[in-house]
Amino acid sequence: MRKISALATLTVVLTVSSGFTMAQDDAQVVTRTYSNPTARIASTATVAEGSKLVFLSGTTPLPLDPAVPENLGDTRQQTLSVLTRMKSQLESMGMGMGDLVKLTVFLVGVPELDGRMDSAAMNEVFSTFFGTEEQPHRPTRSTIQIAALGRPGMYVEIEGIAAVAP
Repeated sequence: MRKISALATLTVVLTVSSGFTMAQDDAQVVTRTYSNPTARIASTATVAEGSKLVFLSGTTPLPLDPAVPENLGDTRQQTLSVLTRMKSQLESMGMGMGDLVKLTVFLVGVPELDGRMDSAAMNEVFSTFFGTEEQPHRPTRSTIQIAALGRPGMYVEIEGIAAVAP
């Protein structure tokens, strides 16, 4: 227990002395720090003791048209599909996108960028779900380029961790 308290104290001290800003959820379940007010993601997220954690398995996009299952769209369309699916899944459990504290984004390189991931398109869609007036909370996030996902033409998979008050 002392290690956790010392770490929490250290985080606050580093946060204040480094010029980071802190934001706390209304329910005081999660405390987030941001490197600057316009950062797309949180630098840290601390979950209050006793909070319920929900782990969302990697979510992949649905076809743009079920009649054409191989057409998953580009990175932008796939990110929208994935985040919309995650939002629906969270809502079915009485939660929302603001409850997400950690996301891991796996992106496959795209031909139009010579095999590099299209992080700009992913970030464009990401910013419509997080850090908005309607939903101001931003999760911590890692974005990783990988060689491939389970299906040809699939460029995006996202997994997440959400936290809510008990």
